[in-house]
Amino acid sequence: MIRIPLLRIAAFLAALYSGVQHPVGHPGPFQAPCMMAGEVDTDGKPIAFIRVNQVGYLVEDSKRAIAFSTQPILGTFSLIDHRTGSITDTRPLAVSFDGGWGRFQYYYDLDFSRVKRTGRYVLRIDATGDRSTAFSIGDDAYQTYQDDLLTFLRQQRCGYNPFLDVKCHEQDGRTAYGPLPPGTPIDVTGGWHDAGDQLKYLLTASNATARMLLAYELEPSKFGDRVDRLGHPTPNGVPDVLDEARWGLDWMHKLHPEPDQLYHQVADDRDHTGWKYPDKDNSDYGWGPNSYRVVYYADGKPQGLAKFQSEATGIANLAGRYAAAMAMAHRIWKRDLGDPEFAERCLRAAAEVYRMGRAGEGYQQGNSYRAPYRYLERTWADDMEWGAAELYKVTGETHYLDRAKTYAQKIGATSWMPLETAGHYEFYPFVNVGHFALYPLVDPEFQRILAADYRAGIDATCKRGSRTPFRVGVPFIWCSNNLTVALITQILLYERMTQDIQYHAFMLAQRDWLFGNNPWGTSMFTGIPRHGEYPEDIHTSIWKLTRTMVPGGLVDGPVATSVYNRLIGLHLSEEDEFAEFQNEHAVYHDDIGDYSTNEPTMDGTAGAIYMMAFFGVPDSIARRADAKDTSASTESDRSGE
Repeated sequence: MIRIPLLRIAAFLAALYSGVQHPVGHPGPFQAPCMMAGEVDTDGKPIAFIRVNQVGYLVEDSKRAIAFSTQPILGTFSLIDHRTGSITDTRPLAVSFDGGWGRFQYYYDLDFSRVKRTGRYVLRIDATGDRSTAFSIGDDAYQTYQDDLLTFLRQQRCGYNPFLDVKCHEQDGRTAYGPLPPGTPIDVTGGWHDAGDQLKYLLTASNATARMLLAYELEPSKFGDRVDRLGHPTPNGVPDVLDEARWGLDWMHKLHPEPDQLYHQVADDRDHTGWKYPDKDNSDYGWGPNSYRVVYYADGKPQGLAKFQSEATGIANLAGRYAAAMAMAHRIWKRDLGDPEFAERCLRAAAEVYRMGRAGEGYQQGNSYRAPYRYLERTWADDMEWGAAELYKVTGETHYLDRAKTYAQKIGATSWMPLETAGHYEFYPFVNVGHFALYPLVDPEFQRILAADYRAGIDATCKRGSRTPFRVGVPFIWCSNNLTVALITQILLYERMTQDIQYHAFMLAQRDWLFGNNPWGTSMFTGIPRHGEYPEDIHTSIWKLTRTMVPGGLVDGPVATSVYNRLIGLHLSEEDEFAEFQNEHAVYHDDIGDYSTNEPTMDGTAGAIYMMAFFGVPDSIARRADAKDTSASTESDRSGE
């Protein structure tokens, strides 16, 4: 049945005769196809789908949303005050992308950047009446969502898990490879479960730890103190981001028990035995279920205890990130936390493991057992550049600076950014923080080279982004959301280095993609925004067994349909709620059965903390706002009495 609502006819006619200029390439006002597209609503379904950043926009942001349809639409869109219903601004629709993308042929740019007034709003296509979800404009739009990301990381803790209030994997682990006899017990308890499974990797944990320390140093005012070192809701005088980084640092120290030893992975895909609580792990590595798990030594050689063998040429990727994290920890714990003993321990470990990296230049990958999937990192000079630069900052020893420059020249602009495909984590950690760390230490000519390397990657993503209506600049390979966060981070670091903001609007488009300006209209972070559309049926045991949504986890994100169709063991447990928006470019499923797009990862979440803190409000402002809300609530209760 075809219905023609009177309000939609009125809105359409108003737009039709308002004198507004119609989008280039669309039929004019007296051509019937466009009139019908504006008027007709089939069975109450939307004609136009509007995608916005559901969290919102800072006051000075470029503010952009996308509308798309299978039919052309004429006229204007309006920004409407969500509270009062009054129209704040009306603008002409503009063609966003000529030629279609996926299943939808018509895309429109909804640019309301000129609006600076704070508030809650919705967007409306005036000719059809279709509306967006509500969103905020204001410099407090991002609140303190960085705290949510830390909440998710606490859920991932191994050894003691504060979310479940249980101890787990207390017998980690028994050795494989390395100087000790196979099966030798060694204490590697602690760290984080990597994703929806319960493996632990130095490969990812070293980056997660270092990135939290970087976020703290760049945005110290954005982090508060609400939990203690164990993750209990009791302040302990330490910013929570440093408590979480300390959890990683303590585990990393255990992986380096001697000056010339380094372990890099606990457990393997024998872990994948179904949904399970971490303290009731039924995986068996030869010592019985819920018992010892294997811990792999970093020997710089191919490894594998069954059919599948990793590639390896050295350990410098692990050693460089390890050294960077430990050197930064030395600076922070000595300068800010007044703990010289721990600071010196970190510095000693940084220097020792960096030397191991120098002796073993190359990369060590992750290990698999039953399945071919593993972390395929193949870069390492960027990590050694970062480690050397941070060691120079805390020691002043020039040989570190010399090596950092050498490694910077070796890695250059090498990145995933100009490529349409890459191996899983091949160019990890996806952004070369070493260039940023080195930049203030070198002369202007060398700075020019470092900045040019950053620009080369960003320019490649800009070119790719121009081929989509959403301007998303990443290839849709596994963990595309990690790439998006890395791209945002690289642009933000580039801006700090150079004060060049030419990419800022492009960066905001990547941010907006993560929070709902995408074909599916969903945020890619669990529980963010609090009343929005976000991943719920995520691929984790915690969700499956407790049905408790832990906010802040960044899911893997959309993958190319061709990638999705090649992966083993994927299935959807329910009907695809986003079926209408899937296309040959990319698919995303909010479904527990899709580990390729809907599994939140520890390191992806940690990597996003700086981005979230950059847009978030200082903790002091958040606390004042909380106190004001509490006071207002109390007064309201009293008046009610």
